[in-house]
Amino acid sequence: MTPTPPTKAQLRAFPEQFARSARFSRGRPHSFSVADDGRRVLFLRSASGTDAAPRLWLHETGPAAERPLTGAGITAYTADARARRVVVALPGGTLAALDTGTPGPPRPLPGIRDAKAPRLAPGGERLAFVRDGALHVVRWPGGEGAVLCLVAPEGPDVTYGLPDLVARGEIGREEGYWWAPDGATLLVARTDESGVARRWLGDPAHPERPPRALRYPAAGTANAVTSLHLVAADGGGVRPVALPGRADEGHPEAPWHAPAFEYLTAAGWDAHGPWASVQTRDQRTVRTLALDPADGSARPLAEEHDPYWVSLLPGAPLRTDAGTLVTARVLSDGTRGLAAGTATTPEGLQVREVLGARGEEVLLRASTDPTEVHVWAWTPGTAPTRLSGPGPGVYEGAAGGPTLVLDGLGPEGRTVRVTGRAGGAAAVDGTAGKDRADGAAVADGRGGAGGTGGTGGAVASRTAVLRSLEEIPLVLPRPRHLRLGSRALRSTLYLPSWHTPGTPLPVLLSPYAGHGLGLVVRARTWWAAVAQWFAEHGFAVLITDGRGTPGRGAPWEYAIHGDRLTAALADQADALRAAADAYPDLDPGRVGIRGWSYGGYLAAAAVLRHPETFHAAVAGAAPSDRALYHTHWEERFLGDPAVLPEGYRASSLLDDAPRLRRPLLLVHGLADENVSPAHMLRLSAALLAAGRPHEVLPLSGAGHGVAGTPVAAALLRHEVRWLGAALGVAVEDRPGEGQEAGRPLPTGGARQGGQ
Repeated sequence: MTPTPPTKAQLRAFPEQFARSARFSRGRPHSFSVADDGRRVLFLRSASGTDAAPRLWLHETGPAAERPLTGAGITAYTADARARRVVVALPGGTLAALDTGTPGPPRPLPGIRDAKAPRLAPGGERLAFVRDGALHVVRWPGGEGAVLCLVAPEGPDVTYGLPDLVARGEIGREEGYWWAPDGATLLVARTDESGVARRWLGDPAHPERPPRALRYPAAGTANAVTSLHLVAADGGGVRPVALPGRADEGHPEAPWHAPAFEYLTAAGWDAHGPWASVQTRDQRTVRTLALDPADGSARPLAEEHDPYWVSLLPGAPLRTDAGTLVTARVLSDGTRGLAAGTATTPEGLQVREVLGARGEEVLLRASTDPTEVHVWAWTPGTAPTRLSGPGPGVYEGAAGGPTLVLDGLGPEGRTVRVTGRAGGAAAVDGTAGKDRADGAAVADGRGGAGGTGGTGGAVASRTAVLRSLEEIPLVLPRPRHLRLGSRALRSTLYLPSWHTPGTPLPVLLSPYAGHGLGLVVRARTWWAAVAQWFAEHGFAVLITDGRGTPGRGAPWEYAIHGDRLTAALADQADALRAAADAYPDLDPGRVGIRGWSYGGYLAAAAVLRHPETFHAAVAGAAPSDRALYHTHWEERFLGDPAVLPEGYRASSLLDDAPRLRRPLLLVHGLADENVSPAHMLRLSAALLAAGRPHEVLPLSGAGHGVAGTPVAAALLRHEVRWLGAALGVAVEDRPGEGQEAGRPLPTGGARQGGQ
């Protein structure tokens, strides 16, 4: 269905809506927890699409509708395995407890303050949390017993129970401790950051405030030292775990050889005991270990090697009820799949995440086309079955017992369904697609015949819909999905709703195009709405996912190994040329590019290295000096800068500064902890030293993102005006008063700048 063109008033109001809604994320259900018997689903959701204060909600099977359990302002929560006992985190580090089966508001927990990472034991009998770097435990609130400190840090740079910056931000390990199923013991990570370099982050707008210290391991520098310990929940003692020191036989050789196991990538405690996965510093070996809770010894379960890097798959490894280990595996054709014993998922099914296991059935997110991500069920030895659909979209999921939550964002918006089956068979969305990875048909979930990769049989299904209160964008996307060039580059093109064929349009590329994130999806994403808003001002907006992005297999990603820019830039240029061939109204003589983070880095590189193709760029939060970025992320592609300096030189922008001859706007938050403002300042200094005019827009107090702040609206308006001036589009501060929002000037009116 083609959306109605936006009115002038809607076009003017869009930036404020974009800011108030935090990129259309507020008001949606999220952070789902499903009880192990499937009877209860907990989730967070705010009261509207502009409300920033979530409440905790409960959905129960049966006739009862969803109901709120708390007031507004819940920052996080933890629940027992039955989703009966719940502890919620409130602003300021205070906690409150509730029982989902007992009416009444949450009960504040006296004496607990500054609590981080609260987590209930599976049985709900104890609560653990971290305060001042120490791990504490208290029996279920409302009863007797004081807070007990289980293990305390030995120094100011040591913590127990929290992940360090690299583990949290790059590896994706959010946890720092894991309960045993019986609640008697915890597996706890100890993190020592004393050897990690310190950075100081100040606020130039408030010189009276002291700077903040930040431990930041940049490429080639020391990481935090992480170890594991078994800690008795009653205070009975601490036992170290004997993790391996380094990889041995089978570890791939390369010019940079760093076989020490420096990274704890995942850990857990299931019915078969505690386990952990460790990765070498050079990321070419990952070993998964079974841990003995009695003596702390470690026994290898599996080991993966890769001459480039072993990719870490969210949710993997895991063990099924029978103890089968499920791990990530690059298949013979390069597909990123799964292995369970001798069984593997089929070639062509690119696995993005493992959601969990129900018995021997594994739930996962995967795609057969990079523009869609669906939820699948796979029992090793059988063909995977798709549970989400039937239409296109990007789906997430959470499961417990026979119940499955399917959170799907499609071309028309978001739908969140709670689905299940009586009798314990695998859940199927009542509107789900009937796809199997082997092409066979399966029955739907509306009570007819057919099972889905689980126990099968003719059973009735139930489906409920959770309300999603997101704002509907005032400017709805009108994407044209394309496959461009010899590499079939997945792209989306956005044209103005008012465009008349035969009228030339300047082109605006708006990529991310970096590792780990694809923007070209068949879903109504926030970036699609922003692209259409720019298009309505008189641009043809093109978004392309090139080599390095997910969903097209390992070799597609390996193309950026050793060089972060060449392949990525070539793919953007190839997509531009192919799109202009297919749509003659696209004007290749007026091409801009905008982006943030890696996308900003790519935008700056485009005008620096290929001014013949790209004529203006807005580079937001661009990591222009790759040696300043995190160890785990940067070394994955470029290695150690002391051993392989040529890759860092080829991938950094400072030496390119004298080549600038196109308009360039650098935007950066001065409180950015991820990509330091030093990246922007060093590139600007190099440009100034080379005598190359450019513009700098510092964002006072802003971090790596500006979502949900008034700055987001102001920045959109500033970008569209700046790009309009650079590419010859008459963009007004208040578009629509007296003329259309953005009609292009004659082709010769583009400001070339810097020539």
